[in-house]
Amino acid sequence: MAEKDEKRKTLLDLFRQQPDTWLSLADIQQHLHYPERTLRHWLSDAVANAELQATGRTKGRRYRLATETEVSSPITCPATPSTNAGTLFSSHSTAIIASVRMPLYTRQPCSYKTQWLEAYIPNGSAYLSPEQLDILHSHGRRTHDEMPAGTYARKVYNRLLVDLSYNSSRLEGNTYSLADTEKLLLEGIPATGKLDEEKVMILNHREAIRFLIDGINRMEVSSENIRSLHYLLADGLVPPGMAGNLRDEGVRISSSTYMPLEGRSRLEPLLELIANTAAKILDPFEQSLFLLVHIAYLQGFIDVNKRTSRMSANIPLVRHNLVPLSFNDISKDDYASAMIAVYELNETAPLAELYVWSYIRSCERYSAAVESVGVDTLRVLHRARRRELITRIIRENRHGPDIEQLLQACLVELPVEERDKFAQDTRHDLANLSVQTIAGMGISQYELQRWLDDR
Repeated sequence: MAEKDEKRKTLLDLFRQQPDTWLSLADIQQHLHYPERTLRHWLSDAVANAELQATGRTKGRRYRLATETEVSSPITCPATPSTNAGTLFSSHSTAIIASVRMPLYTRQPCSYKTQWLEAYIPNGSAYLSPEQLDILHSHGRRTHDEMPAGTYARKVYNRLLVDLSYNSSRLEGNTYSLADTEKLLLEGIPATGKLDEEKVMILNHREAIRFLIDGINRMEVSSENIRSLHYLLADGLVPPGMAGNLRDEGVRISSSTYMPLEGRSRLEPLLELIANTAAKILDPFEQSLFLLVHIAYLQGFIDVNKRTSRMSANIPLVRHNLVPLSFNDISKDDYASAMIAVYELNETAPLAELYVWSYIRSCERYSAAVESVGVDTLRVLHRARRRELITRIIRENRHGPDIEQLLQACLVELPVEERDKFAQDTRHDLANLSVQTIAGMGISQYELQRWLDDR
């Protein structure tokens, strides 16, 4: 950490050498040979801390050392939400966001408030208003109640895989485009000129989403499942032994005065309380937002806390066959400000409004891709049985009459009226096997290729 601070100091030293000069990113790169993403991060922090002044946008953005007059200015960031929906935030939330976008030195240092979590009464307290819940339920319902958990999420699996991986990574500063993300996840082709860390971040999302959907029938809201999601999201991105484990080390939040608790012995019971409280919440959307808020607020892991909160927030939605939340179209700045409002003020209104707005966008996106197809009830009901049969066929390298023999043995266990459909679905899946279609079946690519070569 000291080395990182020393390197960051070279950025400010560059501006101190020419205090009245406006410098672009290109100008800075001529003097400091650090990665562009690193420089952008340092510049953003320096502006938030009132160390630098910024003007312009995107390619025309310029920076210079903040003068004493500028440092004393009460606001250095615009209070207007940057998401491309002008009426996204209420006046109440806009005022909250304005307060957390003030310079750090004007904001009160704060730490974790256990009493805020303890004061939440499941099915009594609420982060979402009745009006917001009505909107969410009217947009989110896609299947009949009797359908197995995860039916809808499996139907939109590829779209969810790409959208959630892309948007959740984007909110962390990942520079992969939507098209690059899709190519990496579905074809295994990484984008050129990107950091390995960015590729791993996206691939880790794929593993977490697969774990969530394939295990949803047995997946309750629990501290164990939250830690499992963290392990899948953080593996290879945090020091060995830290993925899935609560931290003893201290962490700090960029551009915030919030100081999370330290020590695994203090964090563990709080994560249990978060999970136990969430598990008692009956409404899936309220449960979802509660997880989104409190897993991130606790900051129980060394890193990847917000990604874990976003993935965990989808557990109740997938379980209840609601449209999953992909965080579509949320700007990174708005999301960061809404989270800082949670950290510093324990205010959830801005995040709730972002949640509702983005959820409607997610519903519209999935409706266009799915509703014309409908839901194949029998295919979903017998999915586990069919995949188990296909796994055996591939592992035992069965072909021709052997396949029919195994299939007929399986059919006798089904109602007569469902046998033809099961046989048709099985034969179709066998004829269209690929690396993507065996996801979650425990079949290696070698076993699949051997079967395909011998077919």
